[in-house]
Amino acid sequence: MSLTQPTVAILQGDPAGIGPELLVKLLGASGVLDQANVLVIGDPAIFRRGEQAAGIRIDSMRHIGDSRDIDFAAGPLLHLDLHFEGIEDTALGEVSAIGGRSSIGALQMSLELARSAVVDAVVFMPFNKASMHMGGNEFTDEMGFAKRFFGLTGEVSEFNVAHGMWNGRVTSHVAMKDVPALLTRQRIEESIALADRTLRLAGYARPRIVVAAYNPHAGDNGLMGREELDVIAPAVQAMQARHVEVTGPLPADTLWLKVRSGEYDAVVTMYHDQGQIAIKLLGFDQGVSVLAGLPIPITTPAHGTAFDIAGQNKANLAPTRNAFDMAVDMAAQRLQGQS
Repeated sequence: MSLTQPTVAILQGDPAGIGPELLVKLLGASGVLDQANVLVIGDPAIFRRGEQAAGIRIDSMRHIGDSRDIDFAAGPLLHLDLHFEGIEDTALGEVSAIGGRSSIGALQMSLELARSAVVDAVVFMPFNKASMHMGGNEFTDEMGFAKRFFGLTGEVSEFNVAHGMWNGRVTSHVAMKDVPALLTRQRIEESIALADRTLRLAGYARPRIVVAAYNPHAGDNGLMGREELDVIAPAVQAMQARHVEVTGPLPADTLWLKVRSGEYDAVVTMYHDQGQIAIKLLGFDQGVSVLAGLPIPITTPAHGTAFDIAGQNKANLAPTRNAFDMAVDMAAQRLQGQS
């Protein structure tokens, strides 16, 4: 392994879910440690739990107790040990404050290392949002936590990716009753711009973006709502004037057929399930989530903690491998752009 390769931090995820076993299976997969230097961050007790569940022992792992000791000269795999009292007693398949604290602690450490340019990308095994809330996260998800950490004021969003199809959204983890007031022209323009930047970071020379309508049948020229006429279409036109390759708004129930056929690379939807239902139906067994708009690439498998099968070694590795591969590729693109 060349020391010039990207360094990727991998977080264990919620200890009650499938993350620890997926992490071990990823590290045992062919070629992974040839792609990047890997820094696993978390409690070693949970890593051992993952090894036991997966039936794999990672003998090349070297443990360190201080981030100042990060050095890949002796090999591409390190484990930065964080200790959380009582985490060994975390029951599989259960929400817990200690599980949330361990997720927050590992995420905090990875962001600190990213800010110090020690790591170039982060991949996290699935977190549980309820556990993180119990553990002290003030936000509805990890995106809000990361945005505050980096002191960002611009648009950030979670993108989901499957089979080359990207989905970003104007609103995300908010109640449906709050969506209409959040659909402003400025937010839609920022979401389109973020989609363009994110796909360029992922290697697309000129991303082709389509914007979903909000109302049925794209509002039928105002018959079923005016958001398309008054807000969404003007935002699309403004971004076209800025030379972004974007079209819309198109009816949300049919535009995914065009994306699946390869006509567009990315969809910007108005709210969470408008895109999530479609892309998970089309590629749940492959899906990756990307936290876009942050200073470094952060990815995760899109399927969640799967408490119902935790510890049973049934979890599909493909989304985790895809998340890792995407983080490595995006980090390499970013490093190339800085050179």
